[in-house]
Amino acid sequence: MNGGKQIPSLRKRYLRGSLADLRRSRSAAAAIEFAFIMPVFLIMFVGVVDLGMMLVEDYRLDQAVAAGAEFAAVNASSVNSTNGATLASNIATAVESANGNAWANDTVVVNDGPSVTVSNGTPTSGGTASNANNCYCPTGSPPNWNWGSSMTCGASCSGGGTAGKFVTITATASYTPLLGLYNFINSGTLRQSSVVETQ
Repeated sequence: MNGGKQIPSLRKRYLRGSLADLRRSRSAAAAIEFAFIMPVFLIMFVGVVDLGMMLVEDYRLDQAVAAGAEFAAVNASSVNSTNGATLASNIATAVESANGNAWANDTVVVNDGPSVTVSNGTPTSGGTASNANNCYCPTGSPPNWNWGSSMTCGASCSGGGTAGKFVTITATASYTPLLGLYNFINSGTLRQSSVVETQ
């Protein structure tokens, strides 16, 4: 009889031990799965952070160009041979100071005349001042604008629109990703550009 009573007791102990082993094995399996999944998750997470940082930098560049375009629109009367060089310099300063010094490079051209190119915080002036008195029908795409020949102000352009006075602004900034090794986001140059018709 005593032997019969011990059998259920042994079964209970065996079952309890088996359940504990099962719990331990599940914990071990979960730890192993976590160890495999975590590096992949971290790489994906850093890739998403990289993408977000690149989009923020592109947005900052866009806002800087928009600030320069607004300055050009407000000072439209300065698009001439006398004030064009000062206007180009002021627009370049507005773009540069939008997010700190030397954070981006930019080129401002006032009506195929006076221009300022800023590279690593250093401005360089150029262009022919007298061109700023003419009217043009600019074509092309950033940063390769084609001004063409000067035209009578208000004349119809072959591609549509009318000849007028314009300011072009192109800004670039380099972006280096956190995890360039994995090629989620490649290193490269972000570019934003604007053409403002001032007359």
